[in-house]
Amino acid sequence: MSSTVFAPTARSRRAGFTLIELLVVLAILALLAGLVGPRVLSQLGGAKSKTAQVQIADLDKTLELFKLDVGRFPSPEEGLQALVAKPASVASGWNGPYLKGGVPNDPWGRAYKYGLKADGTTEIISLGADGAPGGDGENADLRNTR
Repeated sequence: MSSTVFAPTARSRRAGFTLIELLVVLAILALLAGLVGPRVLSQLGGAKSKTAQVQIADLDKTLELFKLDVGRFPSPEEGLQALVAKPASVASGWNGPYLKGGVPNDPWGRAYKYGLKADGTTEIISLGADGAPGGDGENADLRNTR
């Protein structure tokens, strides 16, 4: 048995990354995060507003189904809960629950405001991110468009 000594080849000396290569990759990743991160975060806020608009439109259509069955919209006292549990004031025609899983909160965790306008149409409102009337951008009030 002879003992053979292997000389290090060029490939075995170059098996890892150099510190310079790692720093360059890190700098590129930091640059990408700095450019892309703010754009992604700004889209997140817009997604909540769009989600609220979709939920309001769904609630509006569900209120229409309630009206077809009962002959009227829920009163402000009955509120949106009339879509989940039969109100005591409804004698017949209620074919609910109209919503699975209960009435949703808006994307900011607050209940939607419900009311009837003087002309007999419904009004569903989310007060936006700030939870206060008025505002613009993410703080703007969102409502059904009837």
